[in-house]
Amino acid sequence: MKHRTIALFALVFFLIGTHSAAQTSDIFESWKISPEQLTILDDLQRDTFNFFWETTNPLNGLTPDRYPDTKFASIAAVGFGLSAYLVGVEKGYITRDQAAERTLTTLQFLWEAPQNDGKTETTGYKGFFYHFLHMDSGHRHHQTELSTIDTALLIAGVLSCQSYFDADTPTETQIRQLADDLYRRIEWPWAYSKKHQPLLSMGWRPEKGHIKAYWRGYNEAMILYILALGSPTHPIDAASWQKWTSTYTWDTYYEYPHINFGPLFGHQYSHVWIDFRDIQDDFMRSKGIDYFINSQRATRSSRAYCVANPKNWKGYDSKVWGLTASNGPSRKTFMDGDQLLTFHRYLARGTSADYLRDDGTIAPTAAGGSIPFAPEITIPTLEHFRNQFGDRIYGEYGFKDAFNLTYPNAPEGWFDDQYLGIDQGPILLMAENYRSEFIWNLMKKNPYILKGLERAGFSGGWLTQG
Repeated sequence: MKHRTIALFALVFFLIGTHSAAQTSDIFESWKISPEQLTILDDLQRDTFNFFWETTNPLNGLTPDRYPDTKFASIAAVGFGLSAYLVGVEKGYITRDQAAERTLTTLQFLWEAPQNDGKTETTGYKGFFYHFLHMDSGHRHHQTELSTIDTALLIAGVLSCQSYFDADTPTETQIRQLADDLYRRIEWPWAYSKKHQPLLSMGWRPEKGHIKAYWRGYNEAMILYILALGSPTHPIDAASWQKWTSTYTWDTYYEYPHINFGPLFGHQYSHVWIDFRDIQDDFMRSKGIDYFINSQRATRSSRAYCVANPKNWKGYDSKVWGLTASNGPSRKTFMDGDQLLTFHRYLARGTSADYLRDDGTIAPTAAGGSIPFAPEITIPTLEHFRNQFGDRIYGEYGFKDAFNLTYPNAPEGWFDDQYLGIDQGPILLMAENYRSEFIWNLMKKNPYILKGLERAGFSGGWLTQG
């Protein structure tokens, strides 16, 4: 069996690895969904959309970090929500007028909310926003950081609305203007890492200043750098992209050579808004692939790790896999014979050549957010979760955040009762990119995205054709 598994990995690697970047679309279209799976995907998209539509505060557009615990909003979840409303219109869940009204409310709040260097009763500073905000007031939640990446995820959603609402009506005209104002207000160079300029700091707190940690190595920050490069008012140095890519870790892990980053969300978030198929920067030109293929390989590599199951967690197999940042059962340790088992609550779970965080917890968003990369393995996995675990993992808003079949305090397995906004967003939006390429095609029209890609050195594919 071991030799058969190795042979299978080698065959899959040959089939995937020998494709050039120009053939990415062929890979993307090579698998057909069954009618049963299509029904499951229809239900999943509708239910996940309802998370954003029904849990968001309609008075200010703030989306909770999680539900049913709605103590504070996540600014990144707001960004996913703004793009979700557009999918809702296209699929007939809501009307265009309903989406425009909610979007305008959100952008007006974000524009008018206090921006200053105070510690309390503020929403942001220098155009950036705090990671977590109070659901009602929109003010900073406790001592959360002013977050560069969460601001970028918000702005990606804002710009999707700018491109979508193109009608010559008072509401849609105002949406476009507010989106422009919010983007142009951000002073991206202010967020330079003090010791590693022109790389960007992960954030800032009024109590201590800029966070020492900075954005390096491949991760979800691709969208951050592209937005910062594309700014018409406060752009960062073009050298930042090359400096950032110079910190990548390229390695072969479970037979797949790719830029390594353990949690799968890092291979998903930027791809929600940007179609990286067949376009390349200098780094990807040197490897002969593109970032889309890189995420394909990362997805398959992560699944291969779970199939191999080196830590012997209960349930892991070809349809029970998915390591990414998610909730977990608890922060506890247990003895299992002579082996110590350690579990965690929220953790950036993942696996790669230089990273391993695995406590037996599986998150459906790991597969859901990777649907376009590998539909032939992600969709059957989601189908299995739905059929095998039923309402233990699937509820009114689609998939709950995570489950763990090994956790000793739950003989039938631990299943989360929470939904997380930043995990719901990739499921809905990437499912739609797989089905219609809607968000990707929408963002291809946005001049700021195009400018950011150009300054980062991307060319080829749809960039050249456009």
